[in-house]
Amino acid sequence: MCGITGSLGGGDADLVHRMASSLEHRGPDGVRTWADDDCSLGHSRLSIVDLASSNQPIGSEHGCWLVQNGEIYNQVPLRAAEEAFPWRTQGDAETILAAHAAAIPAPTTPPGPASKGVRVGWVNRSRGAAQAGGEASRHVEWVRRLDGIWGFALWDARHRELILCRDPLGVKPLLRTQADGGTLLFASEAKAFRYHSEYMPVMDEAAMVARLAYEYPLDETSLFAGVSQVRPGTVETWRLDESGTAVLTGVARYSRDEVKPAASWDPANDAEALLDSLCESVEDRLMSDVPLGIILSGGLDSSMVAGLAHRAAKATGKPVPECWTVAESEDNPDFRAAEDVVAALDLGHHTSTLEEDSFWKSLPALAWHGEDLDISVLFFQPLFEHMARDVKVGLCGQGADELHGGYPRYRDLPAHRDLVRGRLMSSRHPIADAMLDPEPQRGALVGAGQPWRTLDHDPENHFSDLKSTLQFELDHGQLSNFQLRLVDRHSMAHGLEVRVPFLGRAHRKMAHTLPLDWRVRGRDEKLALRAAAALTDLPPDIVSRPKLAAGTATTPTLLAELLVELRPRAQEWAVSHPRLERMLEKQPDMAIGLRLFESLHLVDGGLGREGKDLMTLLDDID
Repeated sequence: MCGITGSLGGGDADLVHRMASSLEHRGPDGVRTWADDDCSLGHSRLSIVDLASSNQPIGSEHGCWLVQNGEIYNQVPLRAAEEAFPWRTQGDAETILAAHAAAIPAPTTPPGPASKGVRVGWVNRSRGAAQAGGEASRHVEWVRRLDGIWGFALWDARHRELILCRDPLGVKPLLRTQADGGTLLFASEAKAFRYHSEYMPVMDEAAMVARLAYEYPLDETSLFAGVSQVRPGTVETWRLDESGTAVLTGVARYSRDEVKPAASWDPANDAEALLDSLCESVEDRLMSDVPLGIILSGGLDSSMVAGLAHRAAKATGKPVPECWTVAESEDNPDFRAAEDVVAALDLGHHTSTLEEDSFWKSLPALAWHGEDLDISVLFFQPLFEHMARDVKVGLCGQGADELHGGYPRYRDLPAHRDLVRGRLMSSRHPIADAMLDPEPQRGALVGAGQPWRTLDHDPENHFSDLKSTLQFELDHGQLSNFQLRLVDRHSMAHGLEVRVPFLGRAHRKMAHTLPLDWRVRGRDEKLALRAAAALTDLPPDIVSRPKLAAGTATTPTLLAELLVELRPRAQEWAVSHPRLERMLEKQPDMAIGLRLFESLHLVDGGLGREGKDLMTLLDDID
């Protein structure tokens, strides 16, 4: 787990080293770079597997170089299948190079430059880039062999081709931007781009409208104009044309999760298989040469991960992971539930409570690392900071609510649909009108390589029933752009890798087939998962415990006090954004978050402000 950076066009090792150094929090075990005349790669390493070797960027005898953020969990069978590959390390990253080498032969003649691209929206792309995947389509089959979480960049010097790829659900981030001069920049976090002379951070107001309406960014948008994400489950290919401009030559989808409910489900026969699929995912995610722990909230999901990790560790002879919990007080319901879990399973438990001024002291760091508007999940920062003192890897329960129907909105979809639609209608931005238009929209920022897959995001269409809602959220970013982003940014802020067993391949496949009434039935949620949990050693009260919102459940008093104190100021700040004002005035937490986002990421080019205190940041905007 690491931070990766790079550029295509002009091979600038010094620039990429500065970019990688800005992400040293993600990988405190060393920053390294590699460059040739066309491409530069940078890597800040967090050593998890093969500690003595496996430094990146890593090269291979078939003329390729790689930087990777993430883990390949099936590296052992991949190594066995590619015995002829000249292995140099025991690390999982090298399996990506081996899979590529087995599938992509050297060219029979030296490749020429790419055809001159056409500037479309935010990228230069070839005319064939959007046609059946373009040149990226030849990479689909070998990427499908990988099982894990990743964002990687692979430079094939033989074909003069850069491959950017992200895992199926977007657990790990990968962003890119293209400078006016044609250079492509890519990184794990947007803050790395600020070291390029042509990049200046500017808010993407259209993306912000979606963020405020849906509560997560949509599609491949970030909140920065000109900065897009590599789409989860896709491969992108880039080459240089004769003028040295980076050109997108293909975008190919290699994976898509589909919600396909079966007609029936019998807990007497099927609950054990569902539990086994999660056990398999947990076992895979115990792969580590360093200590690991469990992020235990006291809810059903993290409690199941704790229990199954305990079982898997004992079965394989590995150390039993200990658990970490943080809340605003020891009387907090989450805190007490977590203590019940560790007592029942006889697990080690590290606990801490937040100080009364935690929000005031820690919000700047939360906003800096999050690159978003979040303020309610403050407990992530102290939780991950405490864990990182003892372990380098954590397992969490994220993803269960999206697969199993755990969120309150799933129990009242008409209310959720009306809430989102009302927010869009209150916006004065044309993107809101485009989303509400029943006809799909087309434009320069829609399509291959662009931040939007479509502008047809009318909640009336997509939140009509539970199946369409679950599919829309999987496809358009609720998981990747919100939940997974939160855990990635705030754990990596402290050099801690967090893994998500619920999103393992086997469990996802089985969960997608659950009948809808075994996910949500009346006021009950996650019924099938609870049936599986009942087969474990968890206390019955934990198995039946209802879902609580993470941020407000963990720090309800501290968050409420902050909002009371800053609400009058939040109304003032909302007025400074006329096209967003009516949405912000009903979401004071988002108004505060937006003010911090501007102060930390836009003012002074987004450099050198992360050390300032909260009130200075909130007031120091012209």
